[in-house]
Amino acid sequence: MTTYAIGDVQGCSDELQRLLQTFSFDMKKDRLWFVGDLVNRGPKSLQVLRFVQNLGDRAVTVLGNHDLHLVTQFEGFERPRKDDTFQDVLAAPDARALVAWLRQRPMMHAEGSYAMVHAGLLPQWSIDKALSLAREVESALAGPDYRSFLAHMYGSKPDEWSDALCGWDRLRVIVNAMTRMRFCTAEGKMEFQAKGKTPPAGYSAWFDLRRDPETILCGHWSALGRKLTGKLAALDSGCVWGGQLSALRLEDRALYQVPCAGYQAPGGEA
Repeated sequence: MTTYAIGDVQGCSDELQRLLQTFSFDMKKDRLWFVGDLVNRGPKSLQVLRFVQNLGDRAVTVLGNHDLHLVTQFEGFERPRKDDTFQDVLAAPDARALVAWLRQRPMMHAEGSYAMVHAGLLPQWSIDKALSLAREVESALAGPDYRSFLAHMYGSKPDEWSDALCGWDRLRVIVNAMTRMRFCTAEGKMEFQAKGKTPPAGYSAWFDLRRDPETILCGHWSALGRKLTGKLAALDSGCVWGGQLSALRLEDRALYQVPCAGYQAPGGEA
């Protein structure tokens, strides 16, 4: 069995299918790990969702900020944005089933020597602790009162982790770290405005503050681009902005990429 981790697809279905062809994806033998943001900004979110859902246990996808945006908009907690492109999902006859499936995806996945999250992990969290915190959010999203959680999920405060946090504040910090964060301090204070490569004064790229034995797979940061180090595989290579869609074969770290036409103005940020 071979596993391929794939960067932010964001509705770029044609590019995803071309990428799978480059490594002759075999649905019976291979597995796909998606770093989140299956939908939005690209033209074919519906096709991507249906394809990944139909893969069943051959695919693992963690939740990204655009995935959660689709869920909250479907449930009536967010207004449409002018650059949203998942109207095909909202208008589909199977929209409710697809969104329910998406809502119940994990926040984080770890297996063997790899851990996968959409955006990042705070310095105070070991992989085991982060997995436990991810389960707290997943339980809220899958539970019978999930709409109450969605109603309180958004916001940038608190912007710093504390083990004493509880209730909606606790869950919100976990979601923000795992789906929105790029920069933070060593004490776990997050910054959400900067989207380029250069950290604001007093902050660092979240991955520079970690010393994990596992390699962390992530996406979210198209301005950073593909970044592969001994303990990091950042796979958002900006497909929707005219960059590339990337896949990493986990067994030997072979890299596969296809060029993307670009569906948003270059220089933007997902």
